[in-house]
Amino acid sequence: MTRPGRLSARLRRLPVVARLVLAVAVTMSLVLAGTAGLVYWRVETALDRQLDGDLATYEQSLDRAVRAGDVLPPGPDGSLHQVLDAEGRVLRSSEALRGQQLLTPAERAAVADGATVRRDVGSLLPITSDTLRLQARRVTAGGQPRIVVAAVRRGHRDEALRELLAQLALASGLTLLAASYAGYRTARAALRPVERYRSGAAALADSTGGTQDLRLEVPTDRDDEITRLGHTLNRMLDRLDASAAREHQFIADASHELRTPLTLMRAEIDVALHRPRNAEELTDTLRSVDTEVGRLVSLANALLDLEQLDSGEGVQPSAIGLGRLLDDACARYRTAAAREERTLTVEHGDATVRVDPRWLEPAIGTLLDNALRHGAGTIRLRAETHGGRLRLTVTDEGPGFPPDFLPRAFDRFSRAETSRTTPGTGLGLALVAAVAASHDGTAHAENTASGATVNLDIAC
Repeated sequence: MTRPGRLSARLRRLPVVARLVLAVAVTMSLVLAGTAGLVYWRVETALDRQLDGDLATYEQSLDRAVRAGDVLPPGPDGSLHQVLDAEGRVLRSSEALRGQQLLTPAERAAVADGATVRRDVGSLLPITSDTLRLQARRVTAGGQPRIVVAAVRRGHRDEALRELLAQLALASGLTLLAASYAGYRTARAALRPVERYRSGAAALADSTGGTQDLRLEVPTDRDDEITRLGHTLNRMLDRLDASAAREHQFIADASHELRTPLTLMRAEIDVALHRPRNAEELTDTLRSVDTEVGRLVSLANALLDLEQLDSGEGVQPSAIGLGRLLDDACARYRTAAAREERTLTVEHGDATVRVDPRWLEPAIGTLLDNALRHGAGTIRLRAETHGGRLRLTVTDEGPGFPPDFLPRAFDRFSRAETSRTTPGTGLGLALVAAVAASHDGTAHAENTASGATVNLDIAC
């Protein structure tokens, strides 16, 4: 792995707070460095402009005095000068130089050729003594070429820049510390709810009693990414609760309902094994066992269908003509109604609906089957669409639902007293309600003056 790759891997292993603080520190360092550089450049430019102005003025006064052969004028405090001939010999010089040459041979040659030379002597950092800024030009005095060198001291300028650097470094350092601390506090405060959520999830992972009493405390006075995460986790806990409740209900229902047919089957088999039986008796026993096995199969299929619908994973809506949907659902029940000399009528419009016929057709069939077995007279199936909703209504002319049964008609294994002598699992209307709920709808049963009515109102 390359060095940048190793650095990236190390950064990813750091805690989130540390990475945020590091990001803030690096960003602020870049911003402060850029700001400090800009301030330093502006101040340095202003100081250099003033120093260059003083140097140019002093150098011009020296030029005029040399051309006129006058006494060289004094310059700014600490200024120096030299006047050289064409061979580089010092003709006049400030007392402080004591014969020292300010120009190098190459610079003297360049000035002799007509160039203007300007440079600094000494450095800003580290601190050195006798820092100068000099400028040299060629002039003509009495017909002879002369090199006039003017120099001014940079001490005040350099001292101001060093003081500025110190202040910028101090201010930048304090600002970086303050920004890093603020970033740390902000990151800790922002991630504190995440830590609470993590603790809650850890408690859930260690819990053996379900999640009924475990909910994350989410503030209600704000709407940011963290609170939305909390709401999402709470919804996840709700779904886990619902899933656990469905699982418990499934086990309880299966245990309760499977006990009776299994007990009957064992009793039949035990009786058949404990005493000799003839062929006719054995056939009757096998028929009884077969009936109970069929009941078990129907019960298991109904429970599995309910579980699949409750989980929300079994519904796959598709576009289908309303007429075709109802014809397919009613096909087998038309013959049964004719056999009992009853009429089955279907009323619908010419519409296309988006539902899952794999589930909706059996639900309609359950309602028609109940009307055939427990109702009387004409059975009417009516379908209407309006505003993206499909309303299905099944009515008959029978005695209707027992009043005490209506409030629990769609509960699992709920059967009216009058229907307990007829075959059934008590899951038919529960399946109808589950199909309606899976289509974002509801199921409702009521008694009317003419008989029983069941309504399905679902999205389409």
